[in-house]
Amino acid sequence: MNDKHLVFPPSARLTAARAVARVLLDHGHEACFAGGCVRDCLLGLPPSDYDVATSATPDVVVSLFPHTVKVGAAFGVILVVQDHQPVEVATFRSEGAYNDGRHPAEIAFSTAEKDVLRRDFTINGLLAHPFTGEVSDHVGGLADLQAGLVRAIGDPVARFSEDRLRILRAIRFSARFSFPIEPGTWEAILRFAPAIGDVSQERIREELDRILTGPHPAEGWNLLKRSGILAVVLPEAERMEGVEQNPEYHPEGDVWTHTLKALSLLEEEPASSTQEAPSQASSLLAWAVALHDIGKPPTAAIREDGRRTFYCHEQAGARMAVVILTRLRFPVHFIEDVSDLIADHMRLAAIFQMKDSTLKRLVGKTFRSWPDTGPMSRYYVNTLLRLHRIDCLASYGGMAEYDHARARIDSLVPGAEKPPRLITGRDLLGMKVPRGPVYAELLKAVEDAQLNDELATRTEALAFVAAWLRERNLDFTELVDGDDA
Repeated sequence: MNDKHLVFPPSARLTAARAVARVLLDHGHEACFAGGCVRDCLLGLPPSDYDVATSATPDVVVSLFPHTVKVGAAFGVILVVQDHQPVEVATFRSEGAYNDGRHPAEIAFSTAEKDVLRRDFTINGLLAHPFTGEVSDHVGGLADLQAGLVRAIGDPVARFSEDRLRILRAIRFSARFSFPIEPGTWEAILRFAPAIGDVSQERIREELDRILTGPHPAEGWNLLKRSGILAVVLPEAERMEGVEQNPEYHPEGDVWTHTLKALSLLEEEPASSTQEAPSQASSLLAWAVALHDIGKPPTAAIREDGRRTFYCHEQAGARMAVVILTRLRFPVHFIEDVSDLIADHMRLAAIFQMKDSTLKRLVGKTFRSWPDTGPMSRYYVNTLLRLHRIDCLASYGGMAEYDHARARIDSLVPGAEKPPRLITGRDLLGMKVPRGPVYAELLKAVEDAQLNDELATRTEALAFVAAWLRERNLDFTELVDGDDA
């Protein structure tokens, strides 16, 4: 770790941020890179963006750049759009009292030294010159990076009193970098955990999502529980601890232990063998893994022979996931997709007995969060496969069902899961089949037979309909012959 100067990895974001900093410097203002970009560069990680801190006031920043957005002007923050790249520019500031446990009641523009003192953690309080890379450290951040510690700047009680969200951020950074939390900071987290409910559900959701989709999600989830935060924001998950399982299938232990092991496998999980899904798939998969057995505690029972059962826990879990994710203000389609994955997560265990029609319907299922882009994208079933694989590896380790499901799905030709219909509802109406249960059942029976490769032509489908009606003494009208389509 270079403790004096940084070499920034080249990127479009860096070029844009330097262009913004150059304008500020040329007009006599201080300008430096601040926060996460400095921390990540010191750790040898590519920054996702570059934030600029400056002595220029917001009105001056707006006057210097043609394309700006006042995203947080009241707090001295202006978004500058430079070369089509967004660059956040924040005026050095100090802050007054926090009346709501989240936002300062007032701010005052100040110096770089005072600005870093109001930030959250020492590793996020470093500044760097945008061109020389010289690092300025007023809070001991370099030493804590070297030691691998998450430490609040100044008094941790004061920092968490100001902003409760910081306790979640501490856990996220601890998990992301595998840095332990400094003891005094940890004690303050324990003290403020019951007050995390003061933070909006949207901000809690963002932090939980970052923990689950970032490095070492199991570490983060375990820290949430140890800190007492999980009991407040996700008490349903807290109840998984101590719910024992049958050891032949779950030698790893109780439902909580199984879930942690499953989360630890997220990072090792390979992408789909057919096509990588959009980045949102990582969030869907992560939440499905975290909640896939959430329905086990309320469905747990013990039979007379001593075996433990969790009948229909996947359906119970799907319903609980809807409640949980709705509470966390996730978008409706995201909630529905995670709920579907949880409801389906046991289905591949029956792959050896599964009919082609059932499998093809599963393969044809799509996420509501985004449209599939082609017949071989199959984002939903590939994400379900990944969930099934993780579930198995986190328990008894058997891969026979997964391997067989993977092979059967990969062998399906493009479009096999959604072949053109051989007959339609209009054909049934023409035969005087009334709309209702019989009508719907008959259409599904034809589709099943087609997906099972038992029907290939319109003539075969019409003959199937005639036989189906005769078997049930439902001959509504004389069947009219039809030509193959």
